[in-house]
Amino acid sequence: SEKAFQARVIAYARLNKWLVYHTWRSDHSADGFPDLCMARLSRIVFAELKSQRGTVTDEQRLWLEELQLSGKCEVYTWRPSDYPEIQERLA
Repeated sequence: SEKAFQARVIAYARLNKWLVYHTWRSDHSADGFPDLCMARLSRIVFAELKSQRGTVTDEQRLWLEELQLSGKCEVYTWRPSDYPEIQERLA
């Protein structure tokens, strides 16, 4: 499930000393904001997590594109099959 995948990514990030933020309840938050915001040293990573077949909404796409265009952070859409890449990026 996406929830289990998210828990796995968060655990791995914390194991590697990343600060991790995830909005617990998004019902009063801006639509589309990425699932995870992570910081370590000089790096900031925003990640939208999806199930293997999950789709990115228009609002999510807008946030991800704007963050990417800033040139000041790393932006990813990750699925369970991306876990080896996730480990590499967060090691």
